[in-house]
Amino acid sequence: MTQPAFKRVALLGKINDTGTRHTLEALISALCESQYEVCLEQRCAAQVKPGSCIETGSLDKLGEWADIAVVVGGDGNMLGAARALCDHDVAVIGVNRGNLGFLTDLAPEDAVSALMDVLAGEYVKEERFLLSASVKGETVKQQGVAVNEIVLHSDKVAHMIEFELYVDDQFVFSQRSDGVIVATPTGSTAYSLSGGGPILHPNLNAITLVPMFPHTLSSRPIVLDANSQVRLRAAKDNDHLQISCDGHGRLDVLPGDEVIIEKHPHTLTMVHPTTHSYYHVLRNKLGWGSRLF
Repeated sequence: MTQPAFKRVALLGKINDTGTRHTLEALISALCESQYEVCLEQRCAAQVKPGSCIETGSLDKLGEWADIAVVVGGDGNMLGAARALCDHDVAVIGVNRGNLGFLTDLAPEDAVSALMDVLAGEYVKEERFLLSASVKGETVKQQGVAVNEIVLHSDKVAHMIEFELYVDDQFVFSQRSDGVIVATPTGSTAYSLSGGGPILHPNLNAITLVPMFPHTLSSRPIVLDANSQVRLRAAKDNDHLQISCDGHGRLDVLPGDEVIIEKHPHTLTMVHPTTHSYYHVLRNKLGWGSRLF
């Protein structure tokens, strides 16, 4: 079934990358020829030949103006764009100019034709939820947002920490480990997967708690309802700790501080070509076996 078409297209992507520049220039040419309204992120505009048919602007301007944002780059670029755009009512799609590309659907060689079909209404849409983290101390409150995961860890390499974990104010465990990963279904194929966590289908309303090198053999990943509130309390004899949101946006956690992790109030709208299959993505990116018959 054909979906509503898009009219205003924002373009953004990896900075200082030759492949990204070539893809952006091809998209700009095709979009201008088809008379779409186009706005190019201002850092990208300094690296391409935008032509006279498009405007340039900041990420905030793109979020307020566009119907859809096309991110050219890797998953890291998609994550950064998602965190910046999630508070705006704008759909997001990616062209893969990175490595794995779990979040970037379109291949560079097919990007123009595939995007034109999507803009015309030939796409499927899904909502991905995000997580927010609040660090509460005696005098300071910090906040961060993550698409993939929120991680409590030491600010030193390979350093064990101690903390308590509560779910909806119910005590779950105290733990000595390198930290803990709190991941969304989107993030279940990222850092959480490397730590031994399960793969969650994006449609699931669930989050995972994955211990990082725990000092007990009985510690295992836990899957929770995504509407739960997770509270981490840093032991008072810890050194300086940190919270990382998608590997960026680090927040300081002092001994005795509490970290509150819960659903972010806004979701991310992702669109895919009608041929998109999540299981095909898993087979392709993780090297699973193909059909025998």
